[in-house]
Amino acid sequence: MLQHRDFSIGGILMGDSAKISVRGVSKTFSRDGKSVLALDNVDLSVAEGEFLSIVGPSGCGKSTLLYMLGGFESPSTGKLSSGGKPITGPGLDRGVVFQEYALFPWLTVWENIAYALKRKAVPDQQCKDIVARYVGIMGLTGFEQSFPRELSGGMKQRVALARTFAYEPDILLLDEPFGALDAQTREVMQDELLRLWRINRKTVVMVTHDVDEAVYLSNRVCVMSKRPGRFVEHFEINLDHSLTREQVVLSDEYRKIRNEVWVSVRQQVTQPAPAAV
Repeated sequence: MLQHRDFSIGGILMGDSAKISVRGVSKTFSRDGKSVLALDNVDLSVAEGEFLSIVGPSGCGKSTLLYMLGGFESPSTGKLSSGGKPITGPGLDRGVVFQEYALFPWLTVWENIAYALKRKAVPDQQCKDIVARYVGIMGLTGFEQSFPRELSGGMKQRVALARTFAYEPDILLLDEPFGALDAQTREVMQDELLRLWRINRKTVVMVTHDVDEAVYLSNRVCVMSKRPGRFVEHFEINLDHSLTREQVVLSDEYRKIRNEVWVSVRQQVTQPAPAAV
């Protein structure tokens, strides 16, 4: 079922029990002596267990917002919170998966997955059990002692996802996690992510340029305007993922939702961006 509405009347987004809350957030950068407003008065709430994707034109501030949720950037104005607590920096409650994998090249597959678990002081046997479980889930058996340089792009991203899921953060923040992969591997990894999310039901916020990916994976897709980024529409999505991928993406419901989101993004892409001042 598809529902969409302007964010100014999206009352369901403004609940006090949100897992993630963004209120009146703006972000200004200084570039070459000019002030660039990247985000302008952004409001967003994400419910616990929701899989939300953000799409929009290149340079609209999608990744900037994600980095602020991760605690790597601070807002110029406004507030962000996670689990009711202000976001003031990175934390183990939020796991981040970047497009460029961000694995430690000097650590093996096993050691990369175990890294955050050891930081949390998880007992050795429990750590071993958790790593072994995710090695199996992600199809990495036999590569436990391999280093990142010895892996394909798809396998590196499996390690990155396993490392993030393994220490069980409350929130997953994904920045174009499959953008560097070929089309076939990307689809495999999308299905792996969806399978893991259906098992764990973590709260997920994903930034992507791929409308098909956003619609296929998400409960809700939020469309952002061209810079300065503002949310202009959201689409609530309820696809039956007990079906095969082929049945989902060939369905009339999927095609209708995908086309609606694509048109919304296209309208933003074709609008002129304001000049820096």
